[in-house]
Amino acid sequence: MSLAALRTPDHRFADLPDWPYAPRYVDNLPGYVGLRAHYIDEGPRDARHTFLCLHGEPSWAYLYRRMIPAFLAAGGRVVAPDLLGFGRSDKPVDDAVYTTTFHRDFLLAFIERLELQSITLVIQDWGGLLGLTLPLALGPRIARVIVMNTTFAVGADPSPGFAAWRAFAARSPDMDVGLLIARGTPHLTPAEIAAYNAPFPDIRYKAGVRRFPQLVPTAPEQPFAELSRAARDWWRTQWRGPTFAAIGMADPVLGPDVMAEVLAHIPGAPAPLEIEGGGHFVQEWGERIATAALAHFGEAA
Repeated sequence: MSLAALRTPDHRFADLPDWPYAPRYVDNLPGYVGLRAHYIDEGPRDARHTFLCLHGEPSWAYLYRRMIPAFLAAGGRVVAPDLLGFGRSDKPVDDAVYTTTFHRDFLLAFIERLELQSITLVIQDWGGLLGLTLPLALGPRIARVIVMNTTFAVGADPSPGFAAWRAFAARSPDMDVGLLIARGTPHLTPAEIAAYNAPFPDIRYKAGVRRFPQLVPTAPEQPFAELSRAARDWWRTQWRGPTFAAIGMADPVLGPDVMAEVLAHIPGAPAPLEIEGGGHFVQEWGERIATAALAHFGEAA
C-alpha cells in the first residue's frame, strides 16, 4: 500500500541560482510504491567515475551545486538524489515513516535502479551516516570516497553540540530551513536561502526534517548503531580505495574532533583539507574542496 505523501509544486523550483540541471525522477522503487524521488544525472553515462553526492539534514541536492561543475569538467558523471522527504522528492506526511532503514533502503534501491558502478561516494552529514554503511551491501561498487563533516552513528553519548541541535529541532517542528543553513553560511544570497526553503511550502512538508535529528542513535542498543559499528569495522579492515577528506572547521556538531575519529577508521585517509570558517554545510565552500579532491585523485577539473 502506498504512503500518503505530498509533492512540492514545480514552480517552487523555478529560477534557482546556479542550478541549470534538469530534474529526473524514479518511482515505484521496491518498497516505495507510489513515491517519486528526484535526482540529477549529469555527464557521460560511460564515464570512468560516477560521483554519487548524498545530502543530509535538512538540505537537498542543491547543496552540491558548487562541486558539480568541477566533477563534470573532469569528465565524471554526477548523480545527486534527494532523499524522500527532501528536495523535489515526495514527502510522506507521517513522521513515523522516517527511519534509518527507510532512508538507507531507498538509497540501495535507487543505486540498483540506476545500476551505478565505479562510484565515488561524496558524503556529508546524514549523507555520511547513511552512506558510510552502503559498502556493506554494495562492496566493490564503491571505488573512492570524499568525506566531509559526518560521523559513524555507533550509539555514542551525544556531544553538547549535537544535544543542543536535537533539542532545537524538537521544539521547532516548522523550522526555517533556509535560515538554519544560512546561520553557518554567511555568504549565501537571499535567492540561495530561498532555494533551500523551496522544498517546504509549509509545516506539512517537513516531517522528514523533523525526524532526522531524533534518528541519530545515542546509545549502543538503539536502531542503526549496530549496523554503523559493522560499517566502521568494514572501513577499518576492508577499505583500500582512494580517500579524500575536508572539514568545515567551524561546525559545532560534526567538526574537527568528530571527523578525526571518523578518519582514524579509514585506512589511507590523508590529512584533511581544513576549511577555516567553514560551517557544517561545508559544500558551500565546495569549489575548493572539489578541486583539491580531484587533484588528490590525479584528475584535472
